[in-house]
Parts: sequence; structure tokens; C-alpha cells
Amino acid sequence: MDQGSGAGPHRARGCLGAPSCGARAPGAPWARFSAWLECVCVVTFDLELGQALELVYPSDFQLTDKEKSGICYLSFPDSHSGCLGDTQFCFRIRQCGGQRRPWHTDDRHCDSGAPVSLQREPAHYFGYVYFRQVKDSSVKRGYFQKSLVLVSRLPFVRLFQALLSLVAPEYFDKLAPCLEAVCNEIDQWPAPVPGQTLNLPVMGVVLQVHIPSSADKPESGPPKQCSHKNLLPAPVVLTSVHELDLFSCLQPLKFCCDYRPYFTVHDSEFKEFTTRTQAPPSVVLGVTNPFFIKTLQHWPHVLRIGEPKMPGDLPKQIKLKKPSRLKTLDTKPGLYTAYTTYLHRDKALLRRLLKGLQRKRPSDVQTAVLRQHLLELTQSFIIPLEHYMASLMPLQKSITPWKTPPQIHPFRQDDFLRSLERSGPQLTCLLKGDWLGLYRRFFKSPHFDGWYRQRHKEMAQKLEALHLEAICEANLEIWMQDKSEVEVVDLVLKLRERLVRAQGHQLPVKEATLKRARLYIETVVGSLPKDLQVVLCPP
Repeated sequence: MDQGSGAGPHRARGCLGAPSCGARAPGAPWARFSAWLECVCVVTFDLELGQALELVYPSDFQLTDKEKSGICYLSFPDSHSGCLGDTQFCFRIRQCGGQRRPWHTDDRHCDSGAPVSLQREPAHYFGYVYFRQVKDSSVKRGYFQKSLVLVSRLPFVRLFQALLSLVAPEYFDKLAPCLEAVCNEIDQWPAPVPGQTLNLPVMGVVLQVHIPSSADKPESGPPKQCSHKNLLPAPVVLTSVHELDLFSCLQPLKFCCDYRPYFTVHDSEFKEFTTRTQAPPSVVLGVTNPFFIKTLQHWPHVLRIGEPKMPGDLPKQIKLKKPSRLKTLDTKPGLYTAYTTYLHRDKALLRRLLKGLQRKRPSDVQTAVLRQHLLELTQSFIIPLEHYMASLMPLQKSITPWKTPPQIHPFRQDDFLRSLERSGPQLTCLLKGDWLGLYRRFFKSPHFDGWYRQRHKEMAQKLEALHLEAICEANLEIWMQDKSEVEVVDLVLKLRERLVRAQGHQLPVKEATLKRARLYIETVVGSLPKDLQVVLCPP
């Protein structure tokens, strides 16, 4: 759970409060807003209902009852509700009832250039929360308790928490009118296109951010600030839209299992994740309630942060054993795992970090040291896999224009492991250990399956693009001389299908190739009888 201390939106074209269906076309109201956020929610504490959804904005965004319940419970701290003041954290929940708002072509374009770890979530929502709890004698309960929640498919933790820190304090003072004004401003923001540096005005402040691209080079130190571009007022420069943690260090390798930065007993997947009738699920949970210490003590990995607290207002039905009888309750903060490590500890790195603590080195410098270490370690692990995967790609000379493209060769684990002797991670990493064992375990994990599927998809798209280029560079007239009408029509249909995919940014094809393909289609259609031309190109 990310905790800290102080964004929310506006609508000029509607009222607060109505159900929608279908996609927002690029020029429609809220199209720009929905490129960043799905909706904004306000969750309050009702004496009779408990956490209750007070507002969803824009009013035409639909949430299922299950999603509403999940957002309500996850928008209030679980076991630390006794602390006063402001708290920020984020959560992640499954979308229920299928994908109700089809993505635009622009969305796919943004995702196609983004690192895999920062692409939109098709089946999950991220919730970014700003919770305030202060004493208030005018309220029967004695406390003002309310959360402002930004719901998005984008994992831009740092950007949305910065946005909340600007907007939430203002909202708690001025309520709905403030949200409407902010939402209108977000609806004017440019799309989050990877590789671009954007200036995002909100509430008299300009947030300047760089949207990460898969073509960006990894930073070896703290992220650099962008230029201010002579803006008035001077922008608040966010050095990253997402880096509040170290997930960015693993961008060569996407985390393909489920994860919940904040999870409570009220979550709809609670029973699924805590059952003991089967092995623990592949999921990372962030929890604060001591109840989970008992419930999840059979899990193989536990990361304890801070000393355990036993608040006196735990629900009566939850009975915790005495700390002395509970295996993990009386342990100190640290990582407890049932697994043995495959690689040896990097003592030089530990000495460097400890020396930094002794010398009071700034935390961002310490983080940069750790980030660089993890990045280099991950790259050393991934590079041999990338090299082997590249060797499975058919040679370009084997791609001929009028034949089906050759298939990508299968990934054979034994062949890969044999290749490590001459091109393994030892070429780029001095760390010793059982690298072979680590790769074998990786092959059994969902992360290998996710990595392999993504790389195979990219290679298949590249193969298809090369085949399209080969067709466009061939002599069409010679090919057509001895071809039947069926074969010619088949070529038109295939070229059109690839054009649609390429224009939707699903194929890495040059614009010159696309123009040549359109010209080919016109030439081929023009050579056909009039009745076929009408079928292929209806008026």
C-alpha cells in the first residue's frame, strides 16, 4: 500500500449524476477525458450504509454494482482508520461484466508505442485515492471521512497522485463545482502518446510530463527534467508519470500475474485468493489488516513493513491468536520466503547502499543505484532470451511475395539452455549462482508465457509487414498475367485486410508501403470486370 499525504475532474457538457453505453468517438464529448480517466468517484461514510458511493463523474459512465462495491471498500484504509489527516494510496480491481467501452483507434496507437508494463489494462481498473479523515463536531459520527478516487486504465501512479494532491484539498472545500472545472480541463488535454512531452494545465498549474515510450533508453541515474518551453506559469515538472516504485526496472519483462496494491476482506476475490484447498494463487497482495497475518501465513512469501499493531476495534468475529503462538506475527520487518535463491547476494551493492545511508545520501540517489542494479540484472537475464528468440525468425530472403510467409520456428527450451554456455548472462553480469535453475523456474511461470506471447506476436507482425513490403516491391502486372479472377479478388481482400491492420497501428509498416499497397488495390480492381468492381468498391 502506497501511503502519503494530497486531483479530481469537471464536466461542462452535462450534469452530475446517467448511464452510458458504447464508445466515445474521438470528436465526442469526453473523448479526450477518457484517454486519461474512466471516471472520478467520491466515496463517503454513511452511518447506516458504511462506505457509500456519493458521486460518479462524468455522469454517463457506468459501473456495475460489484465494481461500485469494490471501489467503496477499497477507497477507505482498512486497519489504520484511526489515523487523522490525509492519506494517498492506489488499488487495482477487475472489471466486471465485460468491456463496455470499446477502445478508439487512438487508444491502440498509444498502446502500440508504450512499454508493455505501461499499456492500458483491458480487464482491470486502477483506483487512485485521496482519503481525508478529520474531526468534525457537526457530523454525528464525529469525523469527516471522504475519499476522492480517480479511476483509470493507465498505471500512471505518480501523475495521478500529483493530480490528486492538487485537486483533492480544493475539492473538500468547494465540492462539486471544483470537480466539474477540473474535468473540463482534463477534457482539453492532449492524448498520452508515448514518446511525447506534454504540458497538462489544471487549476492554474501546468504539470509537465514525459509519456514513456518503448523506444526510450533506460536511465542510469535519477530521471532528467524536461525543458519548460517558456510557459507561464512555470510548469511543475514530474520526472516520471509512474515511478513511485521499482516496477520500471523490470520493463524488459512484464509482470504477468495479478497484483493488488491494496486489498481488503471485502474484495470480491477475497475467497478466491485466501482459500486453503489449493496452492496459493499467483498474485501479489498489499494489505494492512493484521487479520491477513493469520489468513495468509501459509503463503510462500511475506514482506513485512513496520511493526505490527493490534487495534482494539477489530471486528469481533475475527479472532487472532496471541503473538507468541502465531508464527509470523512476532517477526521483525523483512522478507520471509520459503524459496531458496538462485543467485548469490550482491555484497558490493549492499555495501554501497549501506554507505549511502551512513553518509545520508539523498533517497532519490539511493533509489537510482538500486534501480540501475535491478535493471542491469534483468537485462542480463533477458538478453540471452531475446537473442535466442531472434534466431527463430525466418530469414528475410525466404519471404517471397506470392507465397504464404514462412512460420516462426518453435521455442525449444533445451536448445536455449544449451546456448547459454556461449551466450549466457555471464557475459554481462558478474553475479554467480544457478542461472540454469533460474531459467527453468522462469519457464514454468506465467511471466515466461506472457513474455513469449508478446514477443511471438511482435515477430508475427514483423513477418507480415515484411511480406506486405515484398508484395508491394514485386511486379504486379507480370503476376496477374496468368491468374484467375478468384486469385485476383483474393489478393485484393488480403491487401485490404492488412491495410486496415496497418492503419490501426497493428503492423510496423512504412507509410510509403501503405501508399504502394493502396495503388496496387486500385490497379487490381481496375483490371476486373465491372460487376466485380461494383462488388469490391460499392458506390
